[in-house]
Amino acid sequence: MQKHSILGLPFFVGPLQEALQATLNGALVIAPSGPNLANEFRDLPAYRDAVQKADVVLTDSAVMVAMYTLATGKKVPRHSGLKFVQAIISCEEMKARGGILWVMPSESEAIAIGNWLQTQGFHIDDTNVYVAPFYPRGDIQDFDLLEKVHHCQPKVIMLNLAGGKQEVLGAWLKSQLSPPKGIVCTGAAIAFLAGTQAIIPSWADRAGLGWLFRCLYEPKKFVPRYWQALPLLSLVWKYREKMPPAVF
Repeated sequence: MQKHSILGLPFFVGPLQEALQATLNGALVIAPSGPNLANEFRDLPAYRDAVQKADVVLTDSAVMVAMYTLATGKKVPRHSGLKFVQAIISCEEMKARGGILWVMPSESEAIAIGNWLQTQGFHIDDTNVYVAPFYPRGDIQDFDLLEKVHHCQPKVIMLNLAGGKQEVLGAWLKSQLSPPKGIVCTGAAIAFLAGTQAIIPSWADRAGLGWLFRCLYEPKKFVPRYWQALPLLSLVWKYREKMPPAVF
């Protein structure tokens, strides 16, 4: 599997199909956002530990990729969480009954996204949907979710939750499951496709403009969030392939 170090993390830079196969083989897949890399990666021990345990780290942050190229002259492919979820939606093997356990952030999102998934050929019912409780910032464990996984035995667990928390939950699940199952932490990407959050056209995602569409859709929430990602520019410029020190 082709990987390239940025900020000390082994980002996946190979063909997306290879990452999809790794997921089916039990990989933990994450797509760390710019704000999370700029902040939680340095000041939240549970998050820092979780991202280092991932098997596939997607180059989701367009800002990180652009700044790394500017700082080093080296080009790396950008694999967004949205692009990866689109690959999962198109994978017939994933559509097998019981193939995926969908972990949703709320009952309303579960209903809306579930309805959309059914139009894409997925079977959705109470057996393969789990509505997550509110998780605190820091260490996360969910034994109810673990019991659900043991009961329905999916090939893949899709964590459609907030960044900074889903990765911690994913790493904990990975430590609890044997044999391993694919665990995908792509946050709101599925909501973009289902239309429950800002709809991001494929061309905008390829151009790295997903953040702009989110800011225009819900400025009070996302403008401050992406403003917090600005320290990522200096981190990538200074540390490049090396891992920045923790500040906790």
